[in-house]
Amino acid sequence: MRPTVTKQLYQYFIRGLITALPLGLTVYFFYIFLSWSEMLAMQLIRPFIGGFYVPGLGLLLGITGIFLLGFLVSQRAAGKLLSWVELPFTNLPVVKSIYSSLKEFADYFSPQRSQSAQQMVVILRMPGQDLEVVGLVTRQRVDDLPAGFLQGDRVAVYLPMGYMIGGYTVFVPRAWVQPIDMSVEEAMRSTLFAFMSKGGNGGSPDRTRP
Repeated sequence: MRPTVTKQLYQYFIRGLITALPLGLTVYFFYIFLSWSEMLAMQLIRPFIGGFYVPGLGLLLGITGIFLLGFLVSQRAAGKLLSWVELPFTNLPVVKSIYSSLKEFADYFSPQRSQSAQQMVVILRMPGQDLEVVGLVTRQRVDDLPAGFLQGDRVAVYLPMGYMIGGYTVFVPRAWVQPIDMSVEEAMRSTLFAFMSKGGNGGSPDRTRP
């Protein structure tokens, strides 16, 4: 009886942990952003309004600043200015790699990307194999790649690894991939946890399968 009770308590603890962890992390990061924006608002606004400062102006200031920044960078004239601002970040050896990677990742979700440039989620199947791999098409053509790559009707497919520990980019014939009805965000989220799902039995694993 005692091992059964211990196992049940362990299951309760794990379920509670996986329920509280995402909630706690979300609240924590929101708290960090709110604290930072409030501190910045107090330094920028309080000298002008004094004791009329109302808690929450920092969050309002942060959201307003993001909207204004988005509006400014959407203007054609701001492109040149932005390139000057980015100049130190795109020329320093180590900073260049970090900044470029983060920028490309952010641009990946940009709503201004053309439909032809949008990455799509695909199933990669090699001929004669029943193995299926979920990937993201990141390049629709290979004729502009450096010499040495195989030419033809080929695409680049990024294969993310579970728990976001990396991934691989493979160049394969277009016939090997098949688009599936899944958004990029959903595919990345599912890959993060190795496509583990609750299934139809309320989260209990299927004991009939290995």
